[in-house]
Amino acid sequence: MTNKRDHGGGLDAAMAQFGGTRDHWLDLSTGINPIPYPIGDIPMDSWTRLPDQDGDNTLINAARKFWHVPNGANILASSGVSQIIAMLPQIASGANFQIAKPTYNEHEAAFVHAGFTLNNSAPVKIYVHPNNPDGKTHVIDDNTLKNADLIIIDESFCDICPSESLVKFATRPNVIILKGLGKFWGLAGLRLGFAIGHPANIQKLRNLIGPWAVSGPAQYIGARALDDTDWITKTRKRLQTDAFRLDKIAIASGLGIIGGTDLFRLYKTNDAVSFQKHLAQNYIWSRIFPYSSEWIRLGLPGQPDHWAQIESALGA
Repeated sequence: MTNKRDHGGGLDAAMAQFGGTRDHWLDLSTGINPIPYPIGDIPMDSWTRLPDQDGDNTLINAARKFWHVPNGANILASSGVSQIIAMLPQIASGANFQIAKPTYNEHEAAFVHAGFTLNNSAPVKIYVHPNNPDGKTHVIDDNTLKNADLIIIDESFCDICPSESLVKFATRPNVIILKGLGKFWGLAGLRLGFAIGHPANIQKLRNLIGPWAVSGPAQYIGARALDDTDWITKTRKRLQTDAFRLDKIAIASGLGIIGGTDLFRLYKTNDAVSFQKHLAQNYIWSRIFPYSSEWIRLGLPGQPDHWAQIESALGA
């Protein structure tokens, strides 16, 4: 049994239906920072030798410092958060899981594919924090922790609101926190993700993931990006300003605000399919959802001409 992997992207299919080339299109279907971290020059030996332990240590130390990982919790770097999500059912007990929905569907798909059954009272609990697509955050308290065999907290979008992070619980034997550089840093193609948790759980994942899970260039870029506090501070401010700007344009066009984060906004319209089609006819790709006929999600434009394109399409 499998669940449909429903994601943003798919610009090739949009072009096939509505025409145009990639130069015409503005892809707002994902929640990826449109102005990514500047990777700069990469040492040649990062490409020509196998990733070594020193590179991994440097990356892990940068991650520990940036995310304020508590002593007693370990960190595993991987080839993207999705790689870890696919492995998590293998370290979970029982046959049932629960997840706060609607949300990012890859977690459910991974557990269902592994033979688990969705059950709202299951001891395996999954939270996307803040949630995709509505941006809601979750409260995890002692009662939640006591009544779970495993709690997975996906913080892929939490770097825009670091004060909301639940990484303080990472020392608990039943908690795993997921982080990545694909969203806030805009480096989705780097494929760099992290699992943070009790040493026993991290070792189980390490045994499953095998050697050289992170490439040498990804180690180098990731360590530098996590250490660049000046870029991080400026980017948080820019994303907050741009999210507010997008909301103003959306409101002026008649859309209602449901929520979101500083990386994507979720709006309400009378007919999401028709509205997506209208945007696509203006070469703007958006995200709609199979469980709602009214929700449409937009990522942030990055360049002045991109803002002009969406303002024109929305009639602002």
